[in-house]
Amino acid sequence: MKRWRLAYLVTHPIQYQAPLLRMIAGQPEVSLTTFFCTDFSLGPYADPGFGKSIVWDIPLTEGYTHEFLPVWGGKDSLSFIQPWIYGLKKRLVEGRFDALWVHGWGQLSHILAVRTAHRLGIKVLMRGEAGLHLPRHGTFKQWLKDRLVHMLFAQVDGFLAIGRPNRDFYLRYGVPEERVFMMPYAVDNAFFQEQVRRAVAGRESLRRELRLKPGRPVVLYASKMIERKRAGDLLEAFVRLSPDGRAEPPAYLLLIGDGDQRPALERRGARLGWDSIRFLGFKNQTELPAYYDLCDVFVLPSVAEPWGLVVNEVMNAGRAVIVSDEVGCHQDLVRNGVNGYVFKTGNVASLHAALAKVTSDPSDCEKMGRESLAIINEWSFREDLFGLNQALANVMRVV
Repeated sequence: MKRWRLAYLVTHPIQYQAPLLRMIAGQPEVSLTTFFCTDFSLGPYADPGFGKSIVWDIPLTEGYTHEFLPVWGGKDSLSFIQPWIYGLKKRLVEGRFDALWVHGWGQLSHILAVRTAHRLGIKVLMRGEAGLHLPRHGTFKQWLKDRLVHMLFAQVDGFLAIGRPNRDFYLRYGVPEERVFMMPYAVDNAFFQEQVRRAVAGRESLRRELRLKPGRPVVLYASKMIERKRAGDLLEAFVRLSPDGRAEPPAYLLLIGDGDQRPALERRGARLGWDSIRFLGFKNQTELPAYYDLCDVFVLPSVAEPWGLVVNEVMNAGRAVIVSDEVGCHQDLVRNGVNGYVFKTGNVASLHAALAKVTSDPSDCEKMGRESLAIINEWSFREDLFGLNQALANVMRVV
């Protein structure tokens, strides 16, 4: 059996990707080497979305072969130009790689890498987050971007689609259907399910710590508190759960995360004078499963959200989910009325209606949670490995 030598180019170590890379590295079909453009995420770094310095509490580079490419200039931030890497061509030749897998085309270094591999006769695989659900603007800039994307895609041999909106995006740009392979945007299901199982024993202790009375549903938000995430829409929809606009709703609202919108949201919550709203700040990867276990329903009301991997995480806890129609995962993971609801982005009345349905019927909410778990069990790293191997076999012309 041929063992393909695969190079993977990505900007930096990413918490969601590390376990997948470890799994790929353990497969007999692929010899994987990951090339990073920068290492800034390995230690404390200033995240502009959270508005604070964070450090991940899980290993990001263990268990797979990796290298950090040399860089001209700064490497502490990401932009179209930075980091400006060099030396990849030499490594591709020295490593005798069969294929280069590139994550996204938002950096010039990635675009140049595709061109380099194509000229060397190395097959190119592309995986990105773009989707047809994301807004488009009829401007010259959009026209120019479309032309450049067409030119880039002409040098790519196989496309690894993270979901249906992403797959449709490639097809819209003229990519033949036979060159698109599903490699779902997944999280480490085994990790999150195990963490949730461990959290069950401490559920009541956490409930007491947060001063949550038994029997009241818990609504959870966990994301950056920035304008694009629209946590304010959730807060206003929650307010409408009040029977008269003054009395507290019959549910609790927990908001996890930080960002420039948090002070305004906290002021709005304080003006209500209710005891049912909690702002809990940033929580790390190993802390989140306990809150997923504690909640009854999770809400992500974002606008222009490429995917929303936090939804995957919560579904591993077997919980109902409510998302806007601009959250990329909704077409694949959220089945309206089955494991949650999809509402029109920015429509607070529609979000309120979905919240009211879920929080008013505990048995139906639990049923939705069971459906979430069943759906996410079929959207995992197992499917990722299958899609990657299928793509490699196809582009290398192996039957």
